[in-house]
Amino acid sequence: MGQQPITFIRQVLALVTYPPLLDDPKFPEDAKQRARTILAGCRGGSVGSYTDSPGIEVIRRHVAQYIQERDGIPADWQNVVVSAGASDAIRNVLKLLICEVNGKRPGVMIPIPQYPLYSASLAEFNMPQIGYYLNESTNWGLDVSELQRAISEARKTCHPRAIVIINPGNPTGQVLSRENIEAIIKFAYKEKLFIFADEVYQHNIYAPGSKFYSFKKVLIEMGEPYSKMELASFMSCSKGYMGECGLRGGYAEVINMEPQVKAMYLKAISAMLCPTVLGQACLDIVMNPPKKGEPSYELFQKEKNEVLESLKLRAKMVADTFNSMEGFSCNTVQGAMYAFPQMKLPPKAIEAAKKAGKAPDVFYAFELLENTGICIVPGSGFGQQPGTYHFRTTILPQPDKLKGMLDKFAQFHKQFLSKYS
Repeated sequence: MGQQPITFIRQVLALVTYPPLLDDPKFPEDAKQRARTILAGCRGGSVGSYTDSPGIEVIRRHVAQYIQERDGIPADWQNVVVSAGASDAIRNVLKLLICEVNGKRPGVMIPIPQYPLYSASLAEFNMPQIGYYLNESTNWGLDVSELQRAISEARKTCHPRAIVIINPGNPTGQVLSRENIEAIIKFAYKEKLFIFADEVYQHNIYAPGSKFYSFKKVLIEMGEPYSKMELASFMSCSKGYMGECGLRGGYAEVINMEPQVKAMYLKAISAMLCPTVLGQACLDIVMNPPKKGEPSYELFQKEKNEVLESLKLRAKMVADTFNSMEGFSCNTVQGAMYAFPQMKLPPKAIEAAKKAGKAPDVFYAFELLENTGICIVPGSGFGQQPGTYHFRTTILPQPDKLKGMLDKFAQFHKQFLSKYS
C-alpha cells in the first residue's frame, strides 16, 4: 500500500538478525541497546532459538510496562502471553471455552458486522455464533437491548460463554465511548460472560472527540464486582502506525482467569512451541519505543505521527467521498483502517443479481472489480442487517492513489445506476 517502514523498528530487527551490525557506527545507540536486550533474552543470544512458549520474559515485561503506562493501572507480566499475531492469541483463548455446559454447546457473542476470524474460528471449533447487530444509526455503537435480544434467543439452543468486542471496530471503524464500554461490562457481568477485547487498532484514532479506552482500564476503575471479571485483551504489530503484518507479533493479556484454567491455557500453547522470535522482537520495539532524549526519538515520532496523520486524512476523504455519491451513506471513520458504507441498490440491479445467483452486494462488488480493477469486500462477508447492502473498503492506499481510486469508483457508480435504473 506504499507505507514506508518505521526506521527504528527495521534497525533493531536488522541488528538482532545479524548481530555483527552492533559494531557498525551507522546504527544509533538506542537501537543497539534494544537489540542487545532482546538478544540477551534469547537462548544462545540468537533469534534463531526457541523461546519460552508464552514469549521471551523481558518482552513480556515490556508489554506489561506499556499496558501500565497506557492505562495508569498495574499490569503483571505473567498475565501477558506473546503470540504470532493477535489472531493466534484470540484462537488460543477461544479454545478454552470448548466444553458443553448442561448438555448445550458453548456460544460466543460476536458483533455483526464482524471480522471473519471469529465466525470462521467458531465454526472450526463447533461453537455456535451468537450475532449481535451494531447500531449503524449511532455510528455502529452497541445497544444493550440488542445484546439482551441476542443472548435471550441464543439460550434456547446453546450456553453463552463469552462476548467479543472489537474496538476500534473492524470493519466498521467506530470507537466506543467509555459509557458504552461500561454498559457492555455490566451486561457481561450480569450474564456471566468472559470478555474478549480485540483492541488491535488502539493507535488508530482519527475523529475529533474520539478516544481509546481499554476494557481493562474501564473494568478495573469500575471497582468490584466488575474488576474481578475474566478478561482477555489483544494487541498486534500488524496495525497501528507499524503495519508489520508479515512479522506476526502480538499479545494477549489475560486477567482474573481461574488458576487451574490458566495453567491449562499455558500448557496448551506450549504445544505450538513458541511464537516467531522476529515477531516478538517487533512487538518489543512497539512496546518499548525510543524515549525522549534518546538519539532515535525525534525521527521515530516524526515517522509515527506522519503515518497516523495521513490515515486521519484518508479516513475523512473516504467517508466524505461516499457520502457525496447517490445512494450511499457512510458513517464517520473514527478509527481503525476501514469504512463500511451502506448503498441503496436499484431494483433492477437486485433482480440481475438474483439471476446471476449472487447476493446483491456481491454482484455489485464483481461489477466494480471487472470494470475498474477496484476490489472491495461485500458486506455479506461480515454480516449485515437483512435488506441492507454494504461493503468494506480500506483507507490504506496513499492519498494520491486513494483519490484516484475514489474518483474511478464514483464514475463507475454513476454508470452502474444508469445501467440498472
